[in-house]
Amino acid sequence: MTKHWLSGVALLAALAFSGAASAQIKMGVAGPITGPNAAFGAQLVNGTQQAVDDINKAGGILGQQITLEQGDDVSDPKQGVSVANKFVGDGVKFVVGHFNSGVTIPASDVYQENGVLFITPSATNPKVTDRMLWDAFRTCGRDDQQGLLWAEYARDHLKGKKIAVVHDKTTYGKGLADAALDDMHKFGIKEVLYEGVNTGEKDYSAIVSKIKESGADYLMWGGLHTEGGLIIRQMRDQGMKTVMISGDGITDNEFSQIGGPGVEGTLMSFGPDPRNNASAKDVVAEFKAKNFDPEAYTLYSYAAVQIIKQAAEATKSLDPKKIAEYMHSGKTFHTVIGDIAYDKKGDRTSVDYVWYTWEKAPDGKITYVQNKS
Repeated sequence: MTKHWLSGVALLAALAFSGAASAQIKMGVAGPITGPNAAFGAQLVNGTQQAVDDINKAGGILGQQITLEQGDDVSDPKQGVSVANKFVGDGVKFVVGHFNSGVTIPASDVYQENGVLFITPSATNPKVTDRMLWDAFRTCGRDDQQGLLWAEYARDHLKGKKIAVVHDKTTYGKGLADAALDDMHKFGIKEVLYEGVNTGEKDYSAIVSKIKESGADYLMWGGLHTEGGLIIRQMRDQGMKTVMISGDGITDNEFSQIGGPGVEGTLMSFGPDPRNNASAKDVVAEFKAKNFDPEAYTLYSYAAVQIIKQAAEATKSLDPKKIAEYMHSGKTFHTVIGDIAYDKKGDRTSVDYVWYTWEKAPDGKITYVQNKS
């Protein structure tokens, strides 16, 4: 009898321990971990992982540790849906991602149907949030906000200049280019060329020839850094001095590696560099100690995890729907990229896009530097 009683106690203790051990918060991070956009996937993964590590060291969220699962969507919409379904099957309730708008939108249907809250650090297409999904948020801005900045620049600084507009036919690239064009047309500015190109190609000589024939002084590029870098390199090979204007899709130093010296002078729109925020100082130091530069969307991903933590603690709940309701209420969250509050759509209530110029740093590397005015 004594032996059986002790076994029962041991069993109960084991069950209690396993229950405590299994009380974990399952989170996913999704993006192009491999493929041509892997540099951006690294930003999302590293930013999310560092936030999870820091929060877990401090005791987790509501006393529970976070476990993080990675999903590689390779910037492909179908693969993005597969990643989303796998997350659901694995019990993931919170997702940081995806990177591309064209992947985020179809994946979001899976999340909203299965009780998963997601915050994208980088998907800027308006459709991500305009559909009023209960669970959709972003730490970045929108294409219509960024497109207006481009149009205003053309109006205020490029009078008499010829402007070509080229996009990569993706939800993001075409969406951004079209947003800029719509506002340019409202300002009475007409482009000399409007074309789309296919992603993943190596030879862009055909579009480069068209840009050259148009006499464009400036090229507005709606797309990512890989194709943008190749287009610049091939423009320079043809002796062209056309200046590229692009956006957050080229915010990785790989852009200059692909484009070469010819990327100097490229204008780029993005949010104010979060690496300069006082609130990010310690986190930036952590990254640099690991020999990783937390550029672009790295800290936007870190901030997404901070927001989930703060909302969970405010509601004293890990229910994604309760957390989403709180996030939609306009409350302010303090993050490494600054204070963030959300509207009913899941968009930030205030976003500032600023200009950067790609230029040679003292160490000889060509990188982007925020303009002073």
